[in-house]
Amino acid sequence: MKDFRTRLEEERPYLVRYARLQLRDAAAAEDAVQEALLAALAGESGFGGRSNLRTWLTGILKHKIVDAVRRAAREAPLGGEEGDEAFEALFDERGHWREFPSEWTDPDASLSQKQFFAALEQCLERLPSKTARVFLLREHMGFDTDEICKELGITSTHCWVLLYRARMALRECLDMNWFGKK
Repeated sequence: MKDFRTRLEEERPYLVRYARLQLRDAAAAEDAVQEALLAALAGESGFGGRSNLRTWLTGILKHKIVDAVRRAAREAPLGGEEGDEAFEALFDERGHWREFPSEWTDPDASLSQKQFFAALEQCLERLPSKTARVFLLREHMGFDTDEICKELGITSTHCWVLLYRARMALRECLDMNWFGKK
């Protein structure tokens, strides 16, 4: 059986990918993973093998990511949301779709395919950083709106706008890059 440190190091690439997707900053992701691995080493006796190692490590990493998001929110410069122009280009001057999104024929079948997740990850990486962060906190990490607003220092209205924009941009991106529309 492999020693604990070796098993941790084998999970590192997965943890880095996960953290990069959440934080969208390579340096911050590396820092969060290092903090998570150090916490795991310190808490080795608490692991006990009651769950999958990856699941346990991901749980630790989620807390480190939340800490990183808090730090980033405290240190973030004031300014507008990037990517607004690209989002606005989806609609005409009256606020109607320029091209209505196509129907998805069988999204459940697509979800089961590994390639779909790769396409989804690429689409998430194209979102503006704050939009992606709000979407991932809500849909992937299960935070409720109040928690997201508190963590990022935004209003609930702004949160819902960012979630809407993320969903629409992801739909557009997946239409083009997965479902082969357009």
